[in-house]
Amino acid sequence: MGFDRSIRALLRGGSAPLVLAAALTAAPALAQESTSTSQNVSVSAVPTGSADTNQSVDSNGGDVVVTGSRIRRPDLTNASPVTVVNQEEFKLSGAVNVESVMNTLPQVIPGSTGFSNNPGGGVATLNLRGLGENRNIVLVNGRRYMFYDTSQIVDLNTIPAFLISNVDVLTGGASAIYGSDAIAGVVNFKLRTDVQGIEVGSQYSITERGDGRRWDSYVALGSDFADGRGHITAYGEYYKRDSIFQGARSFSQRALGDGTVNGAPGLVPLGSPSVPNGRFYVNPTTTTIGGVAYRRGAGSLSANTTLGQYYTGPNTSRPFTTADYYNYAPDNYLQVPQERWLTGAYANYEINEHFNPYLEVSYVNNRVDNELAATPISGTFGIRIDNPYLSAADAASIAAINQQQLAINAATLALNPSATLPYTPGIVNVGLASRTNAVSSRRQLDDRSAFRALIGMTGEITNGLTYDAYYSYARTRNGQVQYGNISRAAFTAELLANRLNIFGPGLISAEQAQAISITTQNTDISELQVAQASVSGNLFDLGLGGGAVAFALGGEYRSVSSQFIPDQALSSGDVVGFNGGDPTQGGYNVKEIFGELSVPLLGGRPFFHRLELHGAGRYSDYSLRGVGGVWTYTGDVTWAPVRDFTVSGTYSRAVRAPNVAELFGGQANGFPNATDPCATAGAQNNATLVSLCTATGVPAGAIGTGPSLQPSTQIEGLFGGNANLSQEVSDTYTVKATFSPRFLPGFNISADYFNIKIDNVVTSLGGGVGGILNLCYNVIQDADSIYCRAIARNADGTIQNPTFVTATNANAASLRTSGIDLTADYTQQLGFGMFGNASKLNASFLGTWTKNNDFAPVAGQDPYYCAGNFGVNYCGSPQSTFKWTSRLSFIDGPLTSSLRWRHLSGVKADSIENGGEDPADLAVPRLRAKDYLDLAFSFDLTDQYNLSFGVNNIGDVKPQLIGSDQQQANTYPGVYDVLGRDYYVAVRFRF
Repeated sequence: MGFDRSIRALLRGGSAPLVLAAALTAAPALAQESTSTSQNVSVSAVPTGSADTNQSVDSNGGDVVVTGSRIRRPDLTNASPVTVVNQEEFKLSGAVNVESVMNTLPQVIPGSTGFSNNPGGGVATLNLRGLGENRNIVLVNGRRYMFYDTSQIVDLNTIPAFLISNVDVLTGGASAIYGSDAIAGVVNFKLRTDVQGIEVGSQYSITERGDGRRWDSYVALGSDFADGRGHITAYGEYYKRDSIFQGARSFSQRALGDGTVNGAPGLVPLGSPSVPNGRFYVNPTTTTIGGVAYRRGAGSLSANTTLGQYYTGPNTSRPFTTADYYNYAPDNYLQVPQERWLTGAYANYEINEHFNPYLEVSYVNNRVDNELAATPISGTFGIRIDNPYLSAADAASIAAINQQQLAINAATLALNPSATLPYTPGIVNVGLASRTNAVSSRRQLDDRSAFRALIGMTGEITNGLTYDAYYSYARTRNGQVQYGNISRAAFTAELLANRLNIFGPGLISAEQAQAISITTQNTDISELQVAQASVSGNLFDLGLGGGAVAFALGGEYRSVSSQFIPDQALSSGDVVGFNGGDPTQGGYNVKEIFGELSVPLLGGRPFFHRLELHGAGRYSDYSLRGVGGVWTYTGDVTWAPVRDFTVSGTYSRAVRAPNVAELFGGQANGFPNATDPCATAGAQNNATLVSLCTATGVPAGAIGTGPSLQPSTQIEGLFGGNANLSQEVSDTYTVKATFSPRFLPGFNISADYFNIKIDNVVTSLGGGVGGILNLCYNVIQDADSIYCRAIARNADGTIQNPTFVTATNANAASLRTSGIDLTADYTQQLGFGMFGNASKLNASFLGTWTKNNDFAPVAGQDPYYCAGNFGVNYCGSPQSTFKWTSRLSFIDGPLTSSLRWRHLSGVKADSIENGGEDPADLAVPRLRAKDYLDLAFSFDLTDQYNLSFGVNNIGDVKPQLIGSDQQQANTYPGVYDVLGRDYYVAVRFRF
């Protein structure tokens, strides 16, 4: 703790006087791909003062490789918009995990992160353009990488951040180049496979509040051999991240929901009606055979049967009130703990110019823990009239009900002597809502190991004609152990046997807890095999100054298999606590051929400094019956009238085959946040809604009663696979303009327009539980529609166990997004400095304006408009219309100081634009814009030693509170900073 305090004091004390210095702050770490032929074809980890390109040298073959093309040649550029994040950005951001940097990019909506506790899973994913984590392809060194489960998504935890040279983010469909999944874009992580010597580094991070510690250490070794014809690089890393509970932050200490405060919409404590003290209730209006109604009789059963009785101590009860709701928030993780080991190696050996074999091996073990409050268990259970744990008054009420049941039994036998008795004498079924704190909190430990091996060869066939062939195998296994589950069968049996005391605080004994608890184990196993061979070279020169016509041609085979093996208790439905699920197993293969052609028409002429056409096509034959054979293709034109200015346009047709989870997923229950329109305030005043709600099973008196009809912000849904799904299809249009004026050296600006439309989108029916509810009650408004028929309710109108909303998969939706990316950077040599006269000032900017991001869950229906909106019913995470990251940098010899500004524009509740709600009727109609400032310093003590430190979120900006529209922790962790002011210090050595 003393070391922690010293670090915070050092950085906090030093930050104030250095803010001014940081106004002259680091490298152009975020830059747009440049098409100017005057630009150097290299990406430096050190500020260069020019826009980065998306070209890099292939360490295996020595050729220039461009993200978005398989053609290898030194003067090739890409017409598609490509944003480059270089190594310096990872260093200056204090990021150790890859997603921490990627989620700051304007093109990215955060997916799963280190703050994803419910749902969790222990992974980090990338969601490009907000189109879904499974609609962009993640490559490592231009090749497919290992995925983590049946969703076939890459876990960013498997990528070593300290080896990243740069990251290329390509916008739009690229299936013609890379195959399925590349419909929103491609993210290519280029790793340094040519390390020379020994590199050692370590970093320590801690929040202003002294928690959330993160520690990372790595080593990388590299050396040439055989007189420089071969090279080998090996590396290892260890990373550990501590947990933070929601109770450690003021904004997340209390579970909040939408309600009424002083007669106006506002945030109210929500909590859960399932309480550790135990609660039970009997509905006196429930009728039985013969029409006899239950009566409360003599005793203390509450007249408000929705609330029932609450036990304050042994054999002591009183009426339950909403003030007794259980605050589950403090027991949930805000930041999930993580422990990761990572190792790997790269090697290549040039036997001769025709044969250069290469090898890649990587292994990752990643352990992540998720923790939730203890299991809530509710429903109808039988208790005996001689239960010794009831209060005297409640026992008398139960006994009175038993007498009524005996009378009903007698009346039944009188009508039919051979009839089955409707009630068991001495047992009364009551509603219970308890929470098993005596067992433990709910914990889920994901222990995921991933292995990948690749062997290949490359070389020159003839002058100007090269080949590349490789085979890769990847396997991921996740052993998931869940603690704190409750066996419903054991709970029922122990309660009925009078061996379980849930009627009062802390009365469940250790023996009772052991009798009802159950530990479950699930297993995920996924495998990916890829075999690919291609040739690339020049064909002929048109003689018009543009250069040689170039081509690439090849074939690829991929085999995908994945399975989820749930614990038998989970698949049987006996477990209460974590979601159940059925086994999932399946796979498919695809055989592909592809080709690419680059035709430089003109070059070096007036108004035609460069004019180039480019096209690519791919035919894919899937073993899936719903997909079969499909074509994908792309075409673009690039025109540079002068060397300083380039404009290009691209059209791409791309596809995404459904993944194993979508195809073969067993049915499983989930609990997404959603709003029941029948429960919302004022619903009882809408005649159409009242009619529809009553027609779908809601008692008239329950409409518009809020938490009484919807006691939780989560509504249970049933999700599952569909083996007949077909492919998704996307069309992308982009226009790019780049300006690098010679009259202003060091200045670059690029503007990129993108328009992506995806049809035949695979989604759960109606887009999920929230979509089904909205389509039923607000859009289609037909009780016989497929959406209304998917909603099952209990007799009291609630949607909770054992009822749910059925939302299985279908090719039913469409997505569309469009907007403009703007990138600019400028470097000015200053001619003075503390360490000589080589200092320079750099300013860089990367921003996105999103015109629209629309989701239509049903063909032919108006879409949900999500650009500038947020909310659980339509859009999910906040999608700011304007998002940018900028840096102001001062570089003086060995010193780099950097001030980063991250901006998220404000968003409004999605129900305003999509549901027609009045903002005045909402507790949180809008979220304000957020601006974060981050300060970083890096100093090369010698040529071998580097010290860097910094402060992120120096303003300690907190997230705005959200109620029923939240993701978790009363906000959207991952989108908004939840750590607060955060410090880091790092040392790096190179020998």
